[in-house]
Amino acid sequence: MIRVKRNYRAWVANETLEDYALRYAARSYRRWPAWLLANTALGGISFLALEAIGGAITLSYGFHNAFAAILLVSLIIFITNLPIAYYASRYNIDMDLLTRGAGFGYIGSTITSLIYASFTFIFFALEAAIMAQALELYFGLPLVFGYVLSSLVIIPITFFGVTLINQLQFWTQPLWIVLFVLPLFCIFYKDPAILSKWASFGGKSGTDTGFNLLSFGAASGVLFALVVQIGEQVDYLRFLPERTEQTRSHWWRAMLAAGPGWIVLGGTKILAGSLLAVIGVSAGVSYNSAIEPIHMYSQAYEFVFSDPALVLAFATLFVVLSQIKINVTNAYAGSLAWSNFFSRLAHYHPGRVVWLVFNVIIALLLMLLGIFETLEAVLSIYSIVAIAWIGAIVADLMVLKPLGISPPYIEFKRAYLHNVNPVGCGGMLIASVLSLCAFFGLLGEVLRVYSAFLSLATAFGSAVLIGLLTRGRYYIARPAPADWRGQPNPQPMRCCICEQFYEPDDMAQCPFYDGPICSLCCSLDNHCHDVCKTPTLLSPHSPPSLAEPVFQPSFGRRIGWFLGLFSLVAIATGVFLLLAYRLLDTDPALQNVDFAGIMLRIYAGALVLIAIGVWWITLAHESRDLAESELVNSLHYLELAQRDLAQAEKMASLGSLVAGVAHEINTPVGIMVSAASFLHDRSEALRQRVHNGTLSQAELQQLLQQTEESTRLLLANANRTAALVHSFKQIAVDRTSEKQRPFNLQEYIQETLLSLQPKLKRSPHKVLVDCPADIQIDGYPGLFAQVITNLVMNSLLHAYEASIAGTIRISARKLDDDWLELRYQDDGRGIPAELHDKIFDPFFTTKRGQGGSGLGLHLVYNIVTGQLQGTLSVDSTPGQGTTFLMRLPLRQATSAPGAPGDLV
Repeated sequence: MIRVKRNYRAWVANETLEDYALRYAARSYRRWPAWLLANTALGGISFLALEAIGGAITLSYGFHNAFAAILLVSLIIFITNLPIAYYASRYNIDMDLLTRGAGFGYIGSTITSLIYASFTFIFFALEAAIMAQALELYFGLPLVFGYVLSSLVIIPITFFGVTLINQLQFWTQPLWIVLFVLPLFCIFYKDPAILSKWASFGGKSGTDTGFNLLSFGAASGVLFALVVQIGEQVDYLRFLPERTEQTRSHWWRAMLAAGPGWIVLGGTKILAGSLLAVIGVSAGVSYNSAIEPIHMYSQAYEFVFSDPALVLAFATLFVVLSQIKINVTNAYAGSLAWSNFFSRLAHYHPGRVVWLVFNVIIALLLMLLGIFETLEAVLSIYSIVAIAWIGAIVADLMVLKPLGISPPYIEFKRAYLHNVNPVGCGGMLIASVLSLCAFFGLLGEVLRVYSAFLSLATAFGSAVLIGLLTRGRYYIARPAPADWRGQPNPQPMRCCICEQFYEPDDMAQCPFYDGPICSLCCSLDNHCHDVCKTPTLLSPHSPPSLAEPVFQPSFGRRIGWFLGLFSLVAIATGVFLLLAYRLLDTDPALQNVDFAGIMLRIYAGALVLIAIGVWWITLAHESRDLAESELVNSLHYLELAQRDLAQAEKMASLGSLVAGVAHEINTPVGIMVSAASFLHDRSEALRQRVHNGTLSQAELQQLLQQTEESTRLLLANANRTAALVHSFKQIAVDRTSEKQRPFNLQEYIQETLLSLQPKLKRSPHKVLVDCPADIQIDGYPGLFAQVITNLVMNSLLHAYEASIAGTIRISARKLDDDWLELRYQDDGRGIPAELHDKIFDPFFTTKRGQGGSGLGLHLVYNIVTGQLQGTLSVDSTPGQGTTFLMRLPLRQATSAPGAPGDLV
């Protein structure tokens, strides 16, 4: 298939901004020490939603139930987060890439990306709302303006990704620790009896003084939403340096501390929130205000300072600092999650920075809608789906991989994964549906409050069962080359689409484009339709669109699309309305309103609109697929035409070479014939004179002299002919066989120019070669000959006016032990600036009808950047000549390249 170079936006190509979004984190980018990354990851645990959650469940369910829930859920979070942190750190991938290879498949993990993105903007909104409350209390800033300020201040910090976030967390961490520990220390020092008051707190009702099974389950359900925090941790842990014998202990400490170890600090903060909420209520603060962190720490700092101004100032400083530290992480993680989500839906990636702003805007809308007031309800529902996702992943990592059902490594590239893996997707779906039914009371009161536990157990068990039943055959669609993964010192490979270099772990072999392709280009490609996973559709001469149409309009397919999409949208709408009903139904002032009937009528009307919208989307999708299928077919026919023309161009070049060499050989061969004929005649005369006995001494001397001159002339022209034939044979064989072999660059350039002598002799131009004699290349000499020939012929045809003598210079030098710089320069008329972007395009020529085909430089570009794995740039000023600069490896890949005429 024709390769169209993909050019990314400047910030997508700049990894300081992009931070390998959608990609494996390359070794060359993992330059930070393990302790610094661990510090950065733990810096995000400053989020005060932990205190708010601890306070909320304590006030709602009492100390005993909240304390037991905190301990148990913290233990579960540690156990489930451990394998996730290990595999993400070991294979240097983020949460979405891990999910793909851990039982969900390439498209199946799309919904989990949305879950993860939801986690980031929900908690971003909660944290920014907390910060806005602090700004309102201290500065009198209205909440709406506080929401906007709290959101916008995060963007410039997160813009530069982990590079700047590392510095932020490094410099703020000591201050934050002091501000967190100081008030707690003073509380226990000044009022030791506070522990007994805390332990005896019975909740809002004041009656839950002991352990209650239902209250414990409800409190646990809220806490389970925190299980997804591991995603934000691994977004930093993926940059851990390579684990070696020297760094093993540092690697493990950083992974454990910043991975599952986050819950140790997090659980402490939840308990602190529980304590501070009880202190606030005891001091007369309302229950709603007692769970707001600014009020919590205002109460706490009263144990440190007696001056109310200092109390409020330090409480505000702590809240603002905490919120900035966490929201850079929320915004950063959200930008990665949205990038993953939309790259698969739209096959488009405008850059992580765009999704950063998108994530912040959604969080701002949630703040304006008052998310803080619905904290418990939102987290309870969210936790059910989130824990189902995590449970399915953990089942794969802890059970199916050790059993050999799942591959021992994490494969995340689209080219090697099935679109949907029933192990993870099925386990999560079963657990989510069952647990949501339980949460809404359809399975009884006990299962309602324990719906989060049900979700975890069901997801784990279902994923294991499905994995055993399917025997893991939905993990890998086709195997990746074994030598492309996990090499200790991998050499970068060039992507055949974006033409950038990446490590083999981030590359896939693409049969559709017949070359290596990076994971991002593979994800964004919208033409191949995953034919690499269906070998029967691939053939060397036909694209998948010709072997079997990519898209066949059919009524069954259309109905399938409609029903699937309609079901998803209808379920999502139903869940949203159920949540709204639950929130409204809890308002005592509205107890007599028939919300259930109203919601059902709204839902029924919405279904009609949903059906119309989904049908329109289905038809639009069908139309787009049909148009795309026709485009792929058209591109293939164009490829075949280009291939034929390129082959004709190559054969014409070879034919011209044959004709020129034949003409060049004709002269020395004629001289040899004449010399041989003269020798034959003189030999006959000598024989007659010897026979007659009339040979004189002078005649013998003259005959010997003539013989010597003739043989010298014969030998010289024979050597000249042999050199021409050897050069022609070597060049012709190299161009047609394409076998890799070592060769001396200087000698081969001279041989190539010798084969071009028939052309050069008829022109007034001269060619100068400046190449050291010690440059040896292990590669494809025929391709070098093709490049030199095309460049010389291009100069002869385009660079010079008639009868003007010019000079062509070919120079080469080693850049290092692995790379060569080859410079081709003429002093001709140059190339106008407006044509610089067109000269490598196929069929573009300014000499149409005058010998120009428009394929010469196109072939040069494809050979240099494709088969020779190098780079090519052009620099030209009108009137001052043109320079082609090539950077080539001294050793090409061992796999045979495509023919030089192939247009790829």
